[in-house]
Amino acid sequence: MLARLKGKWTYFVIAALLLFLILIPFNWSLGQYTVLMIFIGLFTMVTVGLCLLLGYTGQVSLGQATFYGTGAYISAVLSKICGVNPWLAMLIAAVATGAFAYVIGYPIFRLRGNYLAVATLALGVIVYILLRQLGPGGPDGMAGIPYLSIGGFVFDTSFKRYFLVWFFCLAVLLISQNIVRSRTGRALRAIHGSEAAAESIGINVDQFKVKIFVLSAVYASLAGSLLAHQMSHISPGSFSPLVSIIIVVMAVIGGLASVWGAIFGAATVSILKYELLLGFGEWDIVIYGLILMLVMIFMPEGLFVRLRELYGRWRFRYAQRGAET
Repeated sequence: MLARLKGKWTYFVIAALLLFLILIPFNWSLGQYTVLMIFIGLFTMVTVGLCLLLGYTGQVSLGQATFYGTGAYISAVLSKICGVNPWLAMLIAAVATGAFAYVIGYPIFRLRGNYLAVATLALGVIVYILLRQLGPGGPDGMAGIPYLSIGGFVFDTSFKRYFLVWFFCLAVLLISQNIVRSRTGRALRAIHGSEAAAESIGINVDQFKVKIFVLSAVYASLAGSLLAHQMSHISPGSFSPLVSIIIVVMAVIGGLASVWGAIFGAATVSILKYELLLGFGEWDIVIYGLILMLVMIFMPEGLFVRLRELYGRWRFRYAQRGAET
């Protein structure tokens, strides 16, 4: 019974999400939040990759902003400076970022636990400093990045870019959900449970870890490219190590082992970041830290997963009462 309710919950969430996403831009009172929803979609894409890596495979990464920024800068440089078509630039950026993740993946994943976390954080710091010192525009970043377009249709307004971003976001969510339900997903959960046990049943642990690492990097690169082409301006500050920590908070709030929870986590933190904590300055990181600590202590499975469980229990009790009458 509970399994059926869990399945119905998933379909309910998907249907409600699609309806909500379609109505927002057409609703005058909600239309002002279109830009916020764009950022939620972008952060959802990055957070889903981290959920696959950390929640399902058990590999800590504090450097997702690295790939977020790499994708943005490669796509921006290719399209603005080299004159490459923005769509092709996005593809090249995703391939290049994935290749970069593959090259560093094998040596990094020789580390375990805290050492792995420190290594990925150090990678983020290195890339951030390189972007500030050697990147186009230095600390001020790049401006005048061309918008994406299809023929004569240019994605030059928030209304148009909103649907573009969420098209890619939903595609990433569906792909990730299929991965989780496939043999690959079962292998990832086995690795998370025990790497030694996974190897004993023939799972190539190193290969799976690097593959998911590359996939999470590609997701982040795609989000970064979309950010560059929808904002037409990027700077290193958007991809600092602090952003990697914020992405971890998003994943924890949504549930590390929940693909759809990534939307909930990204939405919660984005609303805090862009709406509620604007006047807090640098104190916002303290608030993120408190939220992370409280969720990990009281709801380690994630707030979204807890709400789903409560809904399932309520439906189960409601069904029991109906059967009794």
